Amino acid sequence: MTNNIRVFLWLGLALALWLNYSQWQLDYGPKPGAQTAESGGASGTESIPEAASVPPASQTGSEVPPAGADVPPPVQSATTDPVTNTVEPASQPTGKVRVTTDVLVLDIDLLGGTLVYAELPGYPITKGQPEPVVLFNQKSPSTNYVLATGLGGSSNDAAPTHFAVFSSPTNKYSLEPGQQELRVPLTWTDGKGVTVTKTFVFKRGMFAIGLEYAIDNQSGAPYQVHPYAQIKRSDPPVERSMFKVDSFAFRGPAVWLKKKNDSDFTYHKLNLDKPQLIQEFDAVPNGWLAGMQHHFVSAIVPDPTKAYAYSMSVNGREYTLAASGPKETVAPGSRAVLKQSLFVGPKLQKQLVTLNPELDRVADYNWLTLIAKPLFWLLDKAHAVVGNWGVAIIFVTFLLKLLFYPLSEKAGRSMAKMRALAPRMKALQEQYKDDRSKLGQATMDLYRTEKVNPLAGCLPMLIQMPVFLAFYWVLLESVEMRQAPFMLWITDLSSRDPFFILPALNGLAMWFQQKLNPPPPDPMQAKIFQFMPVIFSVMFALFPAGLVLYWVTNTGLSILQQWNINRKLAGEEKARKR
Repeated sequence: MTNNIRVFLWLGLALALWLNYSQWQLDYGPKPGAQTAESGGASGTESIPEAASVPPASQTGSEVPPAGADVPPPVQSATTDPVTNTVEPASQPTGKVRVTTDVLVLDIDLLGGTLVYAELPGYPITKGQPEPVVLFNQKSPSTNYVLATGLGGSSNDAAPTHFAVFSSPTNKYSLEPGQQELRVPLTWTDGKGVTVTKTFVFKRGMFAIGLEYAIDNQSGAPYQVHPYAQIKRSDPPVERSMFKVDSFAFRGPAVWLKKKNDSDFTYHKLNLDKPQLIQEFDAVPNGWLAGMQHHFVSAIVPDPTKAYAYSMSVNGREYTLAASGPKETVAPGSRAVLKQSLFVGPKLQKQLVTLNPELDRVADYNWLTLIAKPLFWLLDKAHAVVGNWGVAIIFVTFLLKLLFYPLSEKAGRSMAKMRALAPRMKALQEQYKDDRSKLGQATMDLYRTEKVNPLAGCLPMLIQMPVFLAFYWVLLESVEMRQAPFMLWITDLSSRDPFFILPALNGLAMWFQQKLNPPPPDPMQAKIFQFMPVIFSVMFALFPAGLVLYWVTNTGLSILQQWNINRKLAGEEKARKR
């Protein structure tokens, strides 16, 4: 490699080829199972993957079920449940309790106290449209999604499992203005002196849900139960496309557990196409389970002081994640309280870590987490100061440029020296145009004599690429920036520029940057290099506007930096000639 421009060229081409190959594999490679999913976006707008498997009520032919409506789940024959070891009765109609807080509209089925509907009023599917994102649903067997909880008992005792029928004093609960906490109690009794009050606890502004079981044993015998919770979801695959960058986000089950014989916990995403039973994991405290999709999650966080056993079963595209706690014995005439935590909503990292320090991993930054998490932290701090995510991106880009300035200055000086050597390089090409070996040797001698490193200009690019990719995942996965406006025509930094102005500005900035750097010595390379701004502009047209904003800002700062370095070197050269 005789010229650092050639490295830039190959890096750019390699990135473009890799992205196109990856997309070709996703679009045209073999796909397991049926590739159909229900659409969640309005016609003519970019649909959001979270709605693909859980369409809002307005798109299913019926309105949101009213509180207390008797809407039966799909009828099924009796089966044995693997978590409770009890026989599941055929489904029966029951009532529902509607819970309304400042951030959630939730339906709890009195059959088991199961969460069967969760509406997020503050998160529309499409910006500016009224339809909210909806999690749990029982609209169709292909998109069935519920979160069930309960207490499993011994084979001889009745227990408040998710098959038991609970009662509620009312079918509507609301968090009133000024009220900080809302408690929703459901009651079950075995008719023999055991009463269990299952209470869901909601707090203002929070998507975390507390769950308490108050067990009152007034029978004449010890009462033994174990708490459990499970997420059951039918999750059809989503068609991926470069026109929907958010379709690349992971969706499916994820866990934070410890493998047998391992000393450390590990974050695992489980592939439904290659199902893995979680049999190799220890029963441990401080674990959690999550059903993930783009920007939103349902999670089970057991009591961190108790060791829970975990399991996963897969049937086609339906998975069941379950956590089962240790047996608890309540003596006759005594009471006991068992607790769990749930999370239903957007992947707001500040809220997630209040349940478990590692639960923010569901804001999945893929293999770039090590860079992306501190990058998001920095963006979040900047946003707290400036109040605009677009301005925060510009500010953080400026800080990163300052951080890498010493390295960039060294590379810029090398680029400037290379530009100064361009006439002599051209003379060598003419002199040895018929002998590539001698040309290469003469070129290397020239670099050695002038103390120029042709690879020095590549270092900033190599450092920028991981940061660039980390920015991509931060913008893609951080729900805090979902539908966040910047200014003027950029009303959503997490989606592409609707008028492609930023990609065009990026192409213009790249073209101008080329003029400050030495051209490739090879004429063919020089022609290809001229097309790079166009190639990158087309590629960036599909990327989130926030990512392109970062790259435009970075390129603009690089131009100013290179211009300043060229000016300094010109001054130093004049001083030497005096």
